[in-house]
Amino acid sequence: MPPRRSYDQYCSAARALDVVGDRWTLLIVRELLAGPRRYTDLHADLPGVSTDVLASRLKDMERDGLTARRRLPPPGAAYVYELTSRGRQLLPVLQALGTWGQAELGERRPTDAVRAHWFALPLLRALEGETGVVEVRLDEGEFHLHAGAGDGPVYGDGPAPGEPDARLAMDVATCTALGRGELTLRDAVRDGRVTVTGDGTVAKALRA
Repeated sequence: MPPRRSYDQYCSAARALDVVGDRWTLLIVRELLAGPRRYTDLHADLPGVSTDVLASRLKDMERDGLTARRRLPPPGAAYVYELTSRGRQLLPVLQALGTWGQAELGERRPTDAVRAHWFALPLLRALEGETGVVEVRLDEGEFHLHAGAGDGPVYGDGPAPGEPDARLAMDVATCTALGRGELTLRDAVRDGRVTVTGDGTVAKALRA
């Protein structure tokens, strides 16, 4: 593979940007925080990236120790990409970047793509202190969060596998306000902006 481009600066921020500063790299990390993904799944959830660029970024990330590629056992027999422990360490970086970028959202533009699970990381901050699986329903779709997750996936697209500890229903405006820290989850529940169902510990705590 060609050598990685570098800022050639003896600075930890510059060194970090040598690894993750290319376009699409951090968004690939965002998608892989959901767990192992096939190339086709990544391409579908990264609208605007070309196949050549995605393949190149994945090779770079594997070389730099952020991701690993493995083959699923039969009958799947497909290759998946997943984060290494070093790649997972970028979670707080993405959360901090998302917090900083909330002010840039404004109104959704006609050209803006959206996936329901892109709201997972901001909402995860609102669930800090809780532990369990939380299913979230927006008009744009469903996703589920692993609050207090250890080494496993941080979130997943679609309904939760099995019975979640809580189910939350809200609109995007409320979800965005929660991600910005303008509203706490308990206040949103109290004000009727978030509907909570379920009998798990998280559901009971939010309704208390």
